[in-house]
Amino acid sequence: MDFSTKTIKFPQSLDHCAIAGFHQQIDEAIQSEADVLRVDFSEVEFMSSTGLMALVMGFKRVKLEQKNLFLSGVNEQVKMLLELTGMDRVFEILEGFDIENEVRPLAGNSKRSLVSAR
Repeated sequence: MDFSTKTIKFPQSLDHCAIAGFHQQIDEAIQSEADVLRVDFSEVEFMSSTGLMALVMGFKRVKLEQKNLFLSGVNEQVKMLLELTGMDRVFEILEGFDIENEVRPLAGNSKRSLVSAR
């Protein structure tokens, strides 16, 4: 089974405009044909509680539309925040993910996961 993906850039700094822009990107991705939404953290050095709240709100909206959301490019500081808040059990973090490859769910795995299809 093939999935189409849509990448959303998480904002480097989180002011009111950046959060509004992030939510707009989430809305556009939800309305697209994409089954899988990937939030790219590659340019994010620090995430505050405001950023975490924006991410959780986006996640809830994605789930309501029965789509999947994954995080990629997550640095150690962001991972630590996710772990301390227990959100690492909610969000799937893709390690070394190459968006150029197709993705498919791992068979028989109860936790959502993606593997590269070659």
